[in-house]
Formats: sequence, C-alpha cells, structure tokens
Amino acid sequence: MARSSTSNPSRWRTALRWLLPPSLAAFGLAIGFLGPYAWVADHEVRTAFGRLSWQIPTRVLAQPLELAPERPMSAEALEVELNAARFMSGTRANRPGSYAREGDRFVIATRGFTDLEGVWPAQRIEVRLDGGRVRSLLVDGKAVARVRLDPARIATLYGAEQEERRLVRLEDVPPLLVTTLQAVEDRDFKHHIGIDFSGILRAAWVNLRHGEVRQGASTLTQQLVRNLYLSREQTFTRKLREMLYALIVEARFDKRSILEAYLNQVYLGQQGDQAVHGIAAGADFWFGRDLDQLSESDIALLIGMIQGPSAFDPRRHPDRAKTRRDRVLEQMRETGLIDQNTFTQARAAPLGVTRQGNLSRNRYPAFMALVRDQLQRDYAPGALRGAGLVILTTLSPSAQNLAESAVERQLDALSQKARPPLQAGLVLSDTHNGEILAIIGARDAGDAGFNRALDAKRPVGSLLKPFVYLLALAQPGRFALATRVDDAPISLTLPGNRQWSPNNADGRSHGRVSLQDALVNSYNQATVRIGLEVGVERLVKLLNVLAAIDAVPNPSLLLGAVDLSPLQMTQAYQFIASGGQIQPLRAVRGVLGADGRPMQRYDAAPRPAQAGDTVAARLVTLALQETVRSGTARAISASGLAWLDAAGKTGTSNDSRDSWFAGYTGEHLAVIWVGNDANEATGLFGSTGAMKIWIDMFKQLPSAPLKVDPQGLEWAWVDAEAFATTPNDCPGARQFPFVAGFLPPETRDCHMSGLRQWFGAGDQR
Repeated sequence: MARSSTSNPSRWRTALRWLLPPSLAAFGLAIGFLGPYAWVADHEVRTAFGRLSWQIPTRVLAQPLELAPERPMSAEALEVELNAARFMSGTRANRPGSYAREGDRFVIATRGFTDLEGVWPAQRIEVRLDGGRVRSLLVDGKAVARVRLDPARIATLYGAEQEERRLVRLEDVPPLLVTTLQAVEDRDFKHHIGIDFSGILRAAWVNLRHGEVRQGASTLTQQLVRNLYLSREQTFTRKLREMLYALIVEARFDKRSILEAYLNQVYLGQQGDQAVHGIAAGADFWFGRDLDQLSESDIALLIGMIQGPSAFDPRRHPDRAKTRRDRVLEQMRETGLIDQNTFTQARAAPLGVTRQGNLSRNRYPAFMALVRDQLQRDYAPGALRGAGLVILTTLSPSAQNLAESAVERQLDALSQKARPPLQAGLVLSDTHNGEILAIIGARDAGDAGFNRALDAKRPVGSLLKPFVYLLALAQPGRFALATRVDDAPISLTLPGNRQWSPNNADGRSHGRVSLQDALVNSYNQATVRIGLEVGVERLVKLLNVLAAIDAVPNPSLLLGAVDLSPLQMTQAYQFIASGGQIQPLRAVRGVLGADGRPMQRYDAAPRPAQAGDTVAARLVTLALQETVRSGTARAISASGLAWLDAAGKTGTSNDSRDSWFAGYTGEHLAVIWVGNDANEATGLFGSTGAMKIWIDMFKQLPSAPLKVDPQGLEWAWVDAEAFATTPNDCPGARQFPFVAGFLPPETRDCHMSGLRQWFGAGDQR
C-alpha cells in the first residue's frame, strides 16, 4: 500500500509533464485566434449595428372609397371594395378593419389612414343603401356629409431585398406586446449580458418536463444577431459566433436599441418570395391592422409565431396556430400580464386573420404600367423602390373587378365563333376629374405582358366622327344639329392620284338629313361632307390638343383612318364627357413621404372650359344620347340601361378587324376595343363586340344618369323639310337644341294657307 501511495504522485507529475505543453499551446492558440477574431467581430458589429437601416418597400394604394348621401353605390360594389381592402366580415364591426352586413345596411369599422388631405381617423360607420344609392350615412350615430374607407394595397415596390417591413419606434409599440415578447422569448432580457445561462437551464427543464420543445434558450439578442449577421445552419461553430456577437452587441448598445431593432427585424412570414419582417408588417400581413388595434388574442398569436412562422401559419395550419396561441396566452396569464377573465375570452376568440396577406407586388399590371409611366416624369427609374413611400392612385377596386368580369364573360361568349382568340383593351375614367378607375390590358387581367389599353394602336373607325361634328357645332353661325346636309355619294382624289369613294355601312345613301341624324346613324357620306367644310387640318389640330394625337390630314381621317390606343381615345372623349374641359387623364393622385406628408400632388383642378367649347360639347352629347336611344347604340336602351340616359358611339374598322365603343354616363366614361393580335377580321361591329362589354359592365357599376346642363342652349321646333322654326304641331316637326341666340332665321307656319306661304307671308328673322 505504501509503495502504491508513493507511486501515484509520480504518475500525476509524469502525466502533467506530457499534458501541460500541448494544453498551454492550445490555450495560446485559442487566445491568439479568439483575440483577433473578437476584435474583428467587435468592429463589424459596431459599424453595422450602429448604422443599422432597412429598405422599406414603397406601397401603392388604390383610391379610398368615398361615401356620401345620394351617391351611387350598390351593396355588391361596396362589399368588393371592403374585401379588396381586407376588411373582415361576419363580425359586429367592433374592431378596426371589420364590417357587418344585413341586407343593404353595413356597419364598418375603418382603420384610419393618411391621405393627401391629411389623417382620416378610425371610425365606426353605418351605411344604408337603397335603389343603388347611399340613403344615409352615420358616424357614431350622427349624420355626416361624407366618409372615406381606408384603401386597398394594389402593388408593392421593393428594393434589392424582397422584404416587407414597416419601421416602428419602441414607444409606438403597445406595452402588452413588448412584455409578452419578453415573457415568451426572453424573460431575463433586462438583466442578462446577451447570453442567459439561467434561461438555458430553465428552458431545458421545461422542455424535459413536457417532453417537447416549449421554450427556446436563445435570448432576443442572440435571435437578432442570428437574423442580421449569421446563417441558420445548425452547427457548433455558428452557435459560438452567435454567442460572441450577442456579447458584443450587449456591451456596445443599450437594451432599448437592441429591443427596437429586434421588433423591426423579426421574421414573421412569407408570401412567395416576399418575406415579412418586423411586428408592424406582421400585424398588417396577418390581421390587416395596425399595432395599436391588436387584441390580446392577436398579440398572443403574433408572438407565438416567432418560434416558427411556417409551422404555425394560421392560414395553412389553423389548429396548430391556435394551440400555439393558447400556450402564449397561458404564459401571459402566468406572468400576470392578463387576468383570468381576459385569458378566457382571448382563448375563445377566433384566430382573426385575414383570408390572404396584403403583399401584392402587382395585382393590376395594366393599371400599374400607366402608374409607372406617369411617375417617371418626376422620379428617376428605381427612385421609388424600397424608399418607404406611399403612392396614392386613382384605381377603384370595385370598378376594376366589374370590368374584368365583363371582359371575361363577353369574350368567352364571342370567342366561340372567333379565330384567332379575341383580346380586349378597356379604360374607365371619372368624367368629373379625369381619374382612371380601371384598365384592362388583356383578356387575362393578370397578364403583365402586352398592354392593349396603352400600347395597342388600331384603326378607330367611326369613333372619331363626334369630333368632326364638335368642330362644326363650335361654329353656331354655320352649323346646328338641325342643319341639313347631303348624305349622297362623294368621290375624292387622294395623294398618289388615288380615288376615294366612301360608302355607308348599309350600302345606301339617305339624301338630305340633319347633322344629328347623320351622327346618330353614323352616315359616312354626310360626315365626309361636313368634315370637308370644317377642314381636315382643324380636326388634326383638335386631336393634338385633346390627346396629343399627331395624325396626317387626309380626308380618310374623317372616318377614323388613324391608329390609336384605347387610352388615347379615352383622353379625347374625356373632353366631350366632361362638358368641354381639357382634363389630363391620371392614374396617380399623389406621393406621400415616409413621414406621411405629401411629396407630390397630381390632383390639380382642370383648366376651365371655354364657353364655346362647353356648348358644342353639350350639343354633341345630346346627339350621342340620341344615338343610344335610337341609333347605332340603341341596344343599350333595350338592355335595361335606358335610365342612365347614356351617350355613346360605336366604331368599326375596315373588314371588321376592330370593334370599338365609347360611352359615358353622368359619372363614368368607358372606351373599349375588341379585336385579335393577328389583326384579322373578327366579324364584329362596334355594337356586337365592344358595346356588349360596356353593357355588361354598366349593368353592375354604380353610376348616375347623364344630365346635360341646359345653360347656353335653347330648344326650338324645326320644320321637317327646311332649316326653319315651326309650331310643334306641324306635321314632321322635330325639336332640336341650339346655341342660345342662333335659332334658324326663318319661321314656317304649317297653319297658313299654301298660297300665303308661297308668296312669303311667313315671318322672317
């Protein structure tokens, strides 16, 4: 035993001699390596974290729906607007972003938003509809003149990273959300140095006791540096780096800065290749609400998802998400953040997420193409992407939805007889201000390819005729709607010694007709005669002023021998539909900066119309209303839309390659083209193709009847055969509108004897 006891120290000394050198060498190597590495990591963290910034995507919004008593609105259109803006139905509308419907009565809880006029607060609105109009509008039980609903997001302009994010300051975050985050993810956040050793032991015990992972051991600081600087690979080396970075961050920055950075960086979901980062973006993506509008149940679900946004996706895995939310609610109760009654109510609440996220990169590609075109005048390419701005557009989701549905239904019906397949282009505008409400660029509205509304230029045919008559009627001393003109064969010599002899669509000539009848029935021969008297050069100048159309002044232009796009024709017709105002069409209302203040406005008032232009436009509109009642567009009245008293004009190109229709009511103008990309004959006329889409759309679109302002006009009965006034009970007498002060100079009285009339006993004026 003694020998054994004396030999042990000898063995330990021998072992120590062998182990000490390599141990000291390993220790030295570790110090030599970790020292420089820690110095480099410290420099990287201080530089990167100190300048921490994110690219905030620029959001593109539709126009907010404005409601006012007596304004046209249907229950269906209102519900489309609410769904587009992700309002939740089936509730008592007691939470922002929700609504309840009982027949034609809606109760809507808005979220509040910032517009060009400033901040619109969250409100609880009661809307009653009847007969296609708003009959009453109440806010908190009191009648109001108008309200606006927060708009839908229609596109997102991301920067280099496809990351959805909305920055918040710590003081803007609800305290319950902050305390719940710490209770669930890092209870010792205020006290640890970046690594929580007691938390590691506590998490291990909880997970062991429950037989599953219920708590993580990483601190908020570790999670933050992992998301900012490191990959997600599960390796020992990565974990050591994470711990080192966390220690450095805690040593260099205060807890407030760390927590605020975490709240803006935390990953909370994915839509395609678009990642959702930050609690503000997460609240919007999952609930369609701002942070201050979240309930205890919402907060629990949002915080619970941090552990695994994909695993606990409430849209794909609602049961799994509810289980996770309820566990967070239990932790909130255990730590005293909520009482038992609140816990019981929150656990019984539905998940409350919207049906889909609101991260649309481009929901309406045809419309967004025009938005980009108009913004590039003031912003360099790429200047808006990732800039954290808000682009306010004019798009109406309900009108766009109705236009898409009408195009799809009618082209499906028409295409059964058409080869190649039919395509369409459509532009819908507001006749009061030139705002574009909807654009269709292709049969498939989601197609981001060739935009036929903006870029397809095709012969417009008779759609150009109203502008010939507009020029004539602007000269009231020479022309009136009652003026007689010959609808007879005419032959002209064109450049190159070519002969041009236009015929009417029905192959007949109609003799002496009034200007109104010539336009209503779209007589080619009469139109050419009027146009030649007015001057083709004047028509070219007019089109250039109205829509920047540069055409060649050939006589064939009088019958629409010029290639134009639906957008160009809408801009031209906007002048007539607005009553003679030059209103530049616009798809953008303004741009808000990151601080919510307007950076750019595009809602300037249009130029006042000149008196002569106004009256001439009114006369053309009255003739185009007659076109809808009894002329080439009479199918509109026959379809049940006579109450709109709309004005419209059909157009067909040679060989029926292109079908056009332009029509407007008291609120809306729509120009529609139907044809095929091969430029082949379709067999369609304006009335059998494009006009069918117009009818389909306006059967559902809330609009107002067209009422022509009588100012500057006077009506008179005109003789059946001559340009002379006559009593209204004379055979064939017709009533026509005239520019005030320009009635026919002659009067004929059918009650006078033929002999007296022969000798000129009638009045002369």
